[in-house]
Amino acid sequence: MASEPMPRWKRRAYNIEALRAEARRVLPRAVFDFVDGGAGDEHTLRRNVSAFESVDLYPRPIGGSASRDLSTTLFGRRISMPLIVPPTGLAGLLWPDGEAASARAATKAGSIYCLSHGSVCTLEELAETGLSPRWFQTYIYTDRGLTHEMAARAADAGYEALVVTIDTQMLGNRERDIRNGFVIPPRFSAGEIANMALKTGWLFRMRNAIPKITFGNYRRPGGANDLTTLHHRMLALPDQGMQWDDVAALRAVWKGPLLLKGVLHPADAAEAVANGVDGVMVSNHGGRQLDGAASALDALPRVADAVAGRAAVLLDGGIRRGTHMVKALALGADCCTIGRPQLWGLAVAGEAGVAHAFDILRRELDLAMGLCGLADIDSIGPDVLARPPAAREASAPAETPAAIPTQGNGADDDAREDAAPEPAPVAETGGPAGPEPTRYGDWERKGRAIDF
Repeated sequence: MASEPMPRWKRRAYNIEALRAEARRVLPRAVFDFVDGGAGDEHTLRRNVSAFESVDLYPRPIGGSASRDLSTTLFGRRISMPLIVPPTGLAGLLWPDGEAASARAATKAGSIYCLSHGSVCTLEELAETGLSPRWFQTYIYTDRGLTHEMAARAADAGYEALVVTIDTQMLGNRERDIRNGFVIPPRFSAGEIANMALKTGWLFRMRNAIPKITFGNYRRPGGANDLTTLHHRMLALPDQGMQWDDVAALRAVWKGPLLLKGVLHPADAAEAVANGVDGVMVSNHGGRQLDGAASALDALPRVADAVAGRAAVLLDGGIRRGTHMVKALALGADCCTIGRPQLWGLAVAGEAGVAHAFDILRRELDLAMGLCGLADIDSIGPDVLARPPAAREASAPAETPAAIPTQGNGADDDAREDAAPEPAPVAETGGPAGPEPTRYGDWERKGRAIDF
């Protein structure tokens, strides 16, 4: 029996960047830029991805495994690979019932779906689908009653974890949206409407959904529930003066895993753990908030060091390749997320598009692990990373004993540090001087500023 031919979109979307190109092809420009764009000059947006280019892998093919186990455990849940869907608002603008479509794909992929506070559906409506596991994302609101109300609703609906986003207390300067005149709800100029002739697929499938798009979790019986009113109300809700006491208070009422999303500074990571947080998402909100903030990957090693195994560390930002996941885990992450990639897949083919994004990254992760000689996720550690030559020379002791080689794998580096307890000074460009062999600190310091 002949197999069904592969859809044309799937043939073209052979990697995540190609999937992005497909999303750009099918979405109106204003809608695509709403998903794709960042703040200001988009330096942080680009750096989230380009940071991975500064990290190289050391393949060790001999002694590897004929098959790989990509699964891992996160808060007691075994998932198929270290990749989950983070909260992304207004997914229903890309595909009808977009949140449910993404959640179905994540569940079938053996992953976790986190519903955004800004979802089109309500958190109860997604719970009614029975899809699991589910997380829910919210804020510390000026109205602390609303903060606890959201947590109580999530608990009653069976959400397993609560993710509190801390980096959107003010809305970032998203200039693509300004250029396009993008507003909530979306209104299109005459020129954009004319261009809809090229976007007939999106227009046809969304024709009944667009009038119904709203922020479901903020609707109130008897209140003004149109999207414009709800959007303005939401912008005023997050508390710009939130304190760590507020996190501790939420910890006291939420019984499941509690995560903070938007952590870049190691001091904040340590403070989060001290206030009972179970996980931190190393994130700059996809470069959509403060342009010039550190990339998620650049901030990751010091956050992981500050957490020191006392909480889960998730990398949120820039994952486009399976090798990116290996590098992130080697630098201290326990898991990664795909925000934009799953939205690009959703825009292209709904549930099937999100599933395709998972499939791409699963294949690439398996290939990277196989070529690096890694049998399972627990095998991924700092010894799989190659330090750039300049960093290696900068961190080398002034006088290396002849009996100890000056190059080699991670074990050689550790031996060299033991043999020379007083390393040569390292120029300070952000972060403490001195070698940090377990996190490749010299690479980490290269051109990084995380005072956020």
